[in-house]
Amino acid sequence: MEIGQFVFSGIPRVTFGSGSFSGLNKIVRSYGRNVLIVTGGNSLKKTGKLDTLIADLEKDKIKVSLYSVSGEPSPAMIDHAAAEFRKKPINAVVSIGGGSVLDAGKAIAAMLGEEGSVEDYLEGVGTKKLSGVKAPFIAVPTTAGTGSEATKNAVLSIVGEQGYKKSLRHDNYVPDAVLIDPELMLSCPKAITASCGMDALSQLLESYISVKANPMTDALALSGIKAFSESFLIAIEHGDHDIIAREKMAYASFISGITLAQAGLGTVHGIAGPMGGFFPVPHGTACGTLLAPVLRILADKLISMNHPAVKKLAEAAKIITGIQNGDDSILCAALCDAVDSLTEKAGIPHLCSFGIQESDLAKIAVASDNKSSPAELSQSEMIEVMKGILN
Repeated sequence: MEIGQFVFSGIPRVTFGSGSFSGLNKIVRSYGRNVLIVTGGNSLKKTGKLDTLIADLEKDKIKVSLYSVSGEPSPAMIDHAAAEFRKKPINAVVSIGGGSVLDAGKAIAAMLGEEGSVEDYLEGVGTKKLSGVKAPFIAVPTTAGTGSEATKNAVLSIVGEQGYKKSLRHDNYVPDAVLIDPELMLSCPKAITASCGMDALSQLLESYISVKANPMTDALALSGIKAFSESFLIAIEHGDHDIIAREKMAYASFISGITLAQAGLGTVHGIAGPMGGFFPVPHGTACGTLLAPVLRILADKLISMNHPAVKKLAEAAKIITGIQNGDDSILCAALCDAVDSLTEKAGIPHLCSFGIQESDLAKIAVASDNKSSPAELSQSEMIEVMKGILN
C-alpha cells in the first residue's frame, strides 16, 4: 500500500461512554467560574440531567448562564447571543444537544472573541478574516449524525428565496473537549435518529472516497461504516432502550465528523447545502434522500474511469451488504441498492414534503457543487437526481 503525503490536524479531547455525562461538571470547572450552557428543546430538562448538572456546577461555585436554541442557527441568532454574553465574563461555552445546538454553541464561542456580525466572517458571505480567538468550547451531542463535535466549522443558515447555508470556519474552532454519552440519545425520536444516521453515513462514504482521503481517514471511515451498519436500523426501532446500538451510532457519527474535517465531503453535501438554504429541509433528510441516487451515478462514472475509488466503494459494500464475492461493479450496485433500502426503511420523506417543486430544481443545481468528489455530476445530472426523489 502506498501511503503518500497527507496532513491530519488535531481532534478534541474525547470522553466517551454510557454514564459519562455525570463527569461533565469536572470538565467544565477546569475552564473557569462562569459557564454558558447552550441547549435545545426540553428533552434534557425532562430527564432531570440538566438540573443535576447545574446543581453540581453551583456547588462548585460556578455561575451558569443558559441559552436555548430552536431550529437551525441563523446569523441573527448568533449575533443576538454574542451581544448578550459579551457583557459577561464567560470562561467556557457548553453545548448539549443535536447538531444545530452544537453549531450554535460553537459559533457563539467564536463570536465572543470577535467584533461585528457573524455574517462578516461567513465563507462566501463576509469579507472579514477570523482571528481564531474564542471562548473554550465543550460539545455534548445528544443525536448521532452531524459529527459537529469533531469539526472546525459551524453551519449557519438563512432559509428562503435568497437563503444559504454557510460555514464559520477556523482551525481553532475544533471543540476543546467532547463528551459523548450514548444514554443521552436514548430519548431521540425515530425520525431524528433516521435522518441524523443517514447524514452520518453520507459523511463516512463521501469522506472515504474523497480526493483528499488518506490512509488514516480511510481506516477511521471504515470503522465508522462498520459501526453504522451494525446499529442503524436497530437504533431506529429499539433506540429507546438498546444502549449498544446508540453507542455504535454515536461512534459512527463522531468518526464521520473526524473524517469529513480531514478529507472533505462530496456531491451529496454539495447539493444538500443549497437545498437547505432555499427550503426548510432538515440537513439529514436532504442527505438521506440524495445519497442512493448520487451514489448510482457516481459509481457508474468511477467504473467507466477505472478510478481507484471503485475499490473503496466495493469495500464499503462488503461491510454494509455482507456480500463478500463478486466483481467491483456488482458490489457497487449492491451498495447502491442497500443504501436505497436503508433510506426506505428509515422512512426518510420525499423532497415535495418541504415545498420543493420541479421548477425549483435548476436553481438548487446552479448553487450546488461537487466538493471533493472523485467524479463530478453535471447540473443536469443533479436535476435528474432531485427529480427522481421529488415525490
